Amino acid sequence: MSRENAIAEINIHRKLTKEKAFQTIIKNRTFHSGILAAGAGFLKNGESGKGVLSRWYPTTLAKRLRAINLMRDKLHFEHGDAFDVLERYKDDDEVVFFIDPPYTAGGKKAGSRLYTHFELDHEALFAACGKLKGDFIMTYDNAEEVKNLARKHQFMAKPIPMKNTHHAAMTELVIGRDLSWMRGIDRVLENQKEYKTSN
Repeated sequence: MSRENAIAEINIHRKLTKEKAFQTIIKNRTFHSGILAAGAGFLKNGESGKGVLSRWYPTTLAKRLRAINLMRDKLHFEHGDAFDVLERYKDDDEVVFFIDPPYTAGGKKAGSRLYTHFELDHEALFAACGKLKGDFIMTYDNAEEVKNLARKHQFMAKPIPMKNTHHAAMTELVIGRDLSWMRGIDRVLENQKEYKTSN
């Protein structure tokens, strides 16, 4: 893998689905934050100055693809409106939802820059989640408007550490009805802090 080889492969007009999939994996692993939208670009410095190699680990990627292949008959991809899916399964308490909307609440611009489809009624999304019988987890920008929506709908919101595309430390919110399961994650993060401090 090199920037030159990645560019050369991506610029070839491929016809087979498998070949297009390979090009998509290359883009996902070598573009900033794996974003495929028009205008997204290659990693320059990346992690530890590794550039496009920062997120290119073939052995791990191959393991993930084999794991996906083992359960391919259980996977279904749907191109459509997420609100329709929430409505369709709202009464099924066996369904668990993971919702990761574009970060456009509170006047944030990241979602509009990074995604083709970024317009979202955040209030309507929180209201729809309030009607779900199954469990859900949402990830959101740590913005005051989002916290207010969580309070209004009586959801729990917990900040978790993350890094942005420039590797700056930030927090984002995990939102759900009951986040007590996250206590285990808190202990792991605390142990990591202690390890870094002692080393």
